[in-house]
Amino acid sequence: VLNNNPEIVFNAMQAYQIKQEEERQKAAAIKIKQNIKEITDYEGAAVVGNPNGSVTLVEFFDFSCGYCHRLYPALKNIVAKNSDVRLVLRELTFLGPVSDYAAKAALAAKEQGKYQELWSAMMENGALSEAKIDELAAAAGIDVAKMKADMNSAKVTKTIQDTADLANSIEIRGVPSMILDGQILQTLDEGEIQRRI
Repeated sequence: VLNNNPEIVFNAMQAYQIKQEEERQKAAAIKIKQNIKEITDYEGAAVVGNPNGSVTLVEFFDFSCGYCHRLYPALKNIVAKNSDVRLVLRELTFLGPVSDYAAKAALAAKEQGKYQELWSAMMENGALSEAKIDELAAAAGIDVAKMKADMNSAKVTKTIQDTADLANSIEIRGVPSMILDGQILQTLDEGEIQRRI
């Protein structure tokens, strides 16, 4: 039967993969619910938009991720168009040393009240390097010497580690990954994000 109908095996494998993904998403949803305070209200996380907004959109992202750069204009527009949205940014460093440097620089800039300025500058810029990040920070009015000192602080190190641990525990497997009021949202489409809001 299988020799005459090999599509049976293919269809069964497809159904199995769909079932596995549905089960993974259900398990992730439970973990998100269990960790919602840590996801949305973590003290070390940067917030863009209305810090007291009634709608919370969390983005797990990597400064070196091309798709994250593609998503950035949509997020910028969402924040501009929705006065009740608080965008919580959680930095991951999946993609290597520049990702780590960028995340540390952004969190150190937060200590100077300049997170959004450096986040925007890095997301609007293409390929990043350590020198380019320093240049963008200086252009954004950040004290680069202080930023570099703060990059190695216990607070910045803990924030990056806590975000990595959280992403692992709620099964964030890639970036960008968003959570909108406790629900996973995977899209680069501004219209879809707005519809869900």
